[in-house]
Amino acid sequence: MLKEFKEFALKGNLIDMAIGIIIGAAFGKVVASLVADVIMPPLGLLIGGVNFTDLSIVLKSAVGEDPAVTLNYGAFVQVAIDFLIIAFAIFMVIKGINSFKKKEEAAPEPEPTPEPTSEEILLTEIRDLLKDKK
Repeated sequence: MLKEFKEFALKGNLIDMAIGIIIGAAFGKVVASLVADVIMPPLGLLIGGVNFTDLSIVLKSAVGEDPAVTLNYGAFVQVAIDFLIIAFAIFMVIKGINSFKKKEEAAPEPEPTPEPTSEEILLTEIRDLLKDKK
Protein backbone atom coordinates (compact mmCIF):
# COMPACT_ATOMS: atom_id res chain seq x y z
CA MET A 1 0.00 0.00 0.00
CA LEU A 2 2.88 2.37 0.81
CA LYS A 3 4.47 1.60 -2.56
CA GLU A 4 1.22 2.40 -4.39
CA PHE A 5 0.88 5.68 -2.50
CA LYS A 6 4.48 6.60 -3.37
CA GLU A 7 3.82 5.92 -7.07
CA PHE A 8 0.64 8.00 -6.91
CA ALA A 9 2.26 10.90 -5.07
CA LEU A 10 5.26 11.06 -7.37
CA LYS A 11 3.36 10.97 -10.64
CA GLY A 12 4.04 13.98 -12.84
CA ASN A 13 0.41 15.09 -13.00
CA LEU A 14 0.04 15.28 -9.23
CA ILE A 15 3.21 17.31 -8.82
CA ASP A 16 2.20 19.60 -11.69
CA MET A 17 -1.18 20.12 -10.05
CA ALA A 18 0.42 20.97 -6.69
CA ILE A 19 2.72 23.50 -8.36
CA GLY A 20 -0.27 24.99 -10.18
CA ILE A 21 -2.20 25.38 -6.93
CA ILE A 22 0.73 27.10 -5.22
CA ILE A 23 1.30 29.45 -8.16
CA GLY A 24 -2.45 30.09 -8.37
CA ALA A 25 -2.59 31.07 -4.70
CA ALA A 26 0.32 33.46 -5.17
CA PHE A 27 -1.30 34.86 -8.32
CA GLY A 28 -4.51 35.43 -6.38
CA LYS A 29 -2.61 37.49 -3.82
CA VAL A 30 -0.97 39.54 -6.58
CA VAL A 31 -4.34 40.22 -8.20
CA ALA A 32 -5.91 41.11 -4.84
CA SER A 33 -3.13 43.62 -4.25
CA LEU A 34 -3.51 44.97 -7.80
CA VAL A 35 -7.21 45.55 -7.27
CA ALA A 36 -6.97 46.89 -3.70
CA ASP A 37 -3.86 49.03 -4.13
CA VAL A 38 -3.82 50.07 -7.81
CA ILE A 39 -7.30 49.86 -9.38
CA MET A 40 -9.68 50.75 -6.55
CA PRO A 41 -7.99 53.94 -5.21
CA PRO A 42 -8.18 55.82 -8.56
CA LEU A 43 -11.70 54.46 -9.09
CA GLY A 44 -12.69 55.68 -5.63
CA LEU A 45 -11.11 59.06 -6.38
CA LEU A 46 -13.17 59.35 -9.59
CA ILE A 47 -16.32 58.53 -7.65
CA GLY A 48 -15.55 61.21 -5.08
CA GLY A 49 -12.78 60.11 -2.77
CA VAL A 50 -14.54 56.95 -1.65
CA ASN A 51 -12.59 54.00 -0.25
CA PHE A 52 -14.44 50.94 -1.52
CA THR A 53 -13.59 48.83 1.51
CA ASP A 54 -15.41 51.39 3.67
CA LEU A 55 -18.63 51.28 1.64
CA SER A 56 -21.33 49.62 3.69
CA ILE A 57 -24.93 49.88 4.75
CA VAL A 58 -25.58 49.92 8.49
CA LEU A 59 -28.34 47.44 9.23
CA LYS A 60 -28.21 47.94 13.01
CA SER A 61 -26.26 50.61 14.87
CA ALA A 62 -23.83 49.71 17.61
CA VAL A 63 -25.46 49.56 21.04
CA GLY A 64 -23.17 49.57 24.05
CA GLU A 65 -20.56 46.89 23.54
CA ASP A 66 -22.50 45.22 20.72
CA PRO A 67 -20.86 46.06 17.36
CA ALA A 68 -22.84 47.49 14.47
CA VAL A 69 -24.30 45.08 11.92
CA THR A 70 -23.25 46.22 8.44
CA LEU A 71 -23.65 45.04 4.88
CA ASN A 72 -20.16 45.56 3.39
CA TYR A 73 -20.94 45.84 -0.30
CA GLY A 74 -17.69 47.75 -1.04
CA ALA A 75 -15.57 44.78 -0.02
CA PHE A 76 -17.82 42.57 -2.15
CA VAL A 77 -17.27 44.80 -5.20
CA GLN A 78 -13.52 44.60 -4.63
CA VAL A 79 -13.58 40.78 -4.38
CA ALA A 80 -15.81 40.57 -7.48
CA ILE A 81 -13.24 42.58 -9.45
CA ASP A 82 -10.50 40.27 -8.12
CA PHE A 83 -12.48 37.30 -9.38
CA LEU A 84 -13.06 38.80 -12.82
CA ILE A 85 -9.35 39.53 -13.30
CA ILE A 86 -8.32 36.05 -12.16
CA ALA A 87 -11.02 34.40 -14.31
CA PHE A 88 -9.89 36.39 -17.36
CA ALA A 89 -6.24 35.48 -16.76
CA ILE A 90 -7.10 31.78 -16.43
CA PHE A 91 -9.24 31.99 -19.56
CA MET A 92 -6.30 33.43 -21.49
CA VAL A 93 -3.95 30.70 -20.22
CA ILE A 94 -6.40 27.93 -21.13
CA LYS A 95 -7.00 29.51 -24.53
CA GLY A 96 -3.24 29.56 -25.13
CA ILE A 97 -2.87 25.93 -24.08
CA ASN A 98 -5.76 24.88 -26.34
CA SER A 99 -4.31 26.71 -29.34
CA PHE A 100 -0.96 25.01 -28.68
CA LYS A 101 -2.70 21.61 -28.56
CA LYS A 102 -4.51 22.35 -31.84
CA LYS A 103 -1.17 23.14 -33.49
CA GLU A 104 0.20 19.83 -32.25
CA GLU A 105 -2.86 17.97 -33.55
CA ALA A 106 -2.66 19.77 -36.89
CA ALA A 107 0.90 18.55 -37.47
CA PRO A 108 1.14 16.84 -40.86
CA GLU A 109 0.75 13.11 -40.80
CA PRO A 110 3.45 10.95 -42.37
CA GLU A 111 3.02 10.21 -46.04
CA PRO A 112 1.05 7.05 -46.74
CA THR A 113 2.95 4.10 -48.09
CA PRO A 114 3.03 4.06 -51.88
CA GLU A 115 0.84 1.67 -53.84
CA PRO A 116 2.52 -1.68 -54.53
CA THR A 117 3.95 -2.13 -58.01
CA SER A 118 2.50 -4.70 -60.41
CA GLU A 119 5.45 -7.01 -59.68
CA GLU A 120 4.78 -6.84 -55.93
CA ILE A 121 1.08 -7.60 -56.51
CA LEU A 122 1.98 -10.58 -58.67
CA LEU A 123 4.48 -11.91 -56.12
CA THR A 124 1.88 -11.50 -53.34
CA GLU A 125 -0.65 -13.52 -55.35
CA ILE A 126 1.92 -16.26 -55.97
CA ARG A 127 2.79 -16.34 -52.27
CA ASP A 128 -0.89 -16.64 -51.34
CA LEU A 129 -1.42 -19.47 -53.84
CA LEU A 130 1.57 -21.34 -52.44
CA LYS A 131 0.22 -20.94 -48.90
CA ASP A 132 -3.16 -22.34 -49.95
CA LYS A 133 -1.56 -25.49 -51.45
CA LYS A 134 0.20 -26.41 -48.19
